[in-house]
Amino acid sequence: MSKITAVGYDDSTTKVFTFATVLFGIVGMFVLSMAAWQLVYPELNNLAGEYGTYGRLRPIYTNVMIYGFTLSGVFASWYYVGQRVLKVSMRVSPFLMKVARVHFVLYFITISLAVVTLSAGFSTAKQYSQFVWPIDLLVVAWWILWGVCLFGLIYLRREKTMSVSIWYYIATFILFGVVYIFSNIEIPTMFFADGVYSDRIHSVSTYIGSSDVVSQWWQSYDVANIITIFPIFAMVYYFLPKHCGQNIYSYKLTLLSFWGLLFIFFWTGGQDLIYLLVPNTIQTISLTVSVVFIALLWGIGINILLTIKEKSEQLQNNSPLRFFVVATLFFMLYTIQYIKPVRAITIFSDWNTHFVMMGWIGFVLMGALYHMATRIYKREIFSSRFMATHFWLQVMAVLIYFSSMWIADIAQDVMWKSYDEYGSLSYSFVDTIDMLRPYYIAKAIAVSVYFVGFLIFAINIYKTATSGKMIRQNPAMGHEKKGEK
Repeated sequence: MSKITAVGYDDSTTKVFTFATVLFGIVGMFVLSMAAWQLVYPELNNLAGEYGTYGRLRPIYTNVMIYGFTLSGVFASWYYVGQRVLKVSMRVSPFLMKVARVHFVLYFITISLAVVTLSAGFSTAKQYSQFVWPIDLLVVAWWILWGVCLFGLIYLRREKTMSVSIWYYIATFILFGVVYIFSNIEIPTMFFADGVYSDRIHSVSTYIGSSDVVSQWWQSYDVANIITIFPIFAMVYYFLPKHCGQNIYSYKLTLLSFWGLLFIFFWTGGQDLIYLLVPNTIQTISLTVSVVFIALLWGIGINILLTIKEKSEQLQNNSPLRFFVVATLFFMLYTIQYIKPVRAITIFSDWNTHFVMMGWIGFVLMGALYHMATRIYKREIFSSRFMATHFWLQVMAVLIYFSSMWIADIAQDVMWKSYDEYGSLSYSFVDTIDMLRPYYIAKAIAVSVYFVGFLIFAINIYKTATSGKMIRQNPAMGHEKKGEK
């Protein structure tokens, strides 16, 4: 035991995943900005031939932002949080250290190959499940490697009581693994077909007809939501109390929300199938469960906000804390899409889920990376002014994005449902597109401003790691007074 106590935490894996988070964030947001401007100026589709068209860019930025930017941050946070919560260092096990290194290398290669294949047009054409089957196998491989590190560290832990953050990481591993495998069961055509369709990386789904639709949107939707909800809450439940200097407001509410999400989560994926050619039972069950889903998510949000209620004065001088608070508010605002009348508007309109990527995940990851950077590099944040600047730029960007898209969705829905005295549609599809142009411009500006803010964040993290002022002890939290440890 004395040897374990003498060993410090190993943050080498956290550092490389932090690098990957920033890198894939830049790539994903740049491609997102290009795609947003293509909707305003279609001629931009011709800049790079077939490789620069909107049809190629969209799957790149959705998958890079989900599997690259978000998952990199999740893994970085796990290798940081796991050691500190479980009170054990990765160095205790040379085997886990090697597995962690292989995990990162295989992960980085996979996401890089995903960008190349998607830009070349190789895709299964399934939303959130667009990787070709060789890449799917790589995803499963490094997911198993993460599971080895996850449960290996839990087995070696010195702290017997596991925090709720660890439970969320465990749920992420199990849920994602099960759903990803079932949503990507495919048969490579190279094993049974000849001709042009027997391409080595081409495959066909094992599901057919409406079953394929249900499988795609139910399970693939859940894959994306698992990544964007469970591990993000794990980060909030760890980093928020650290900055507030007090425990989460209600531990009972924390447990209720965790187990509630765990049992009903799978049923919410079908809410994207509303009014489509699938059994009405599926739509009704999914949307009914979505109401409970909203209640649980709002319960988590209220629990988080009540945690910082008595420490609200820290928001003026504790920038990392601001990220978590604003992220929670944006997430609670986003959940209204699960209400059936609202979903009836958004499902067929230009509304998209990128708001949650920008307002919820982005702010949580940046707040977490700021917290970790000062500790893994043992340096102070390079520029608090940079931090404040990119924070307000991105808040403004998300607000513009959200408001412009909501106005566009409502206007689009009204135009589609307008009839003249003869019972014919009052507006053509082209009319709705012309109406949307100002809102597309607002959206493109918002995405570009957010990207600029992220570049400032990336520079700040890089300068912190390389030239920030050295510190010899853990940096003080926002709640700690000067001179306190």
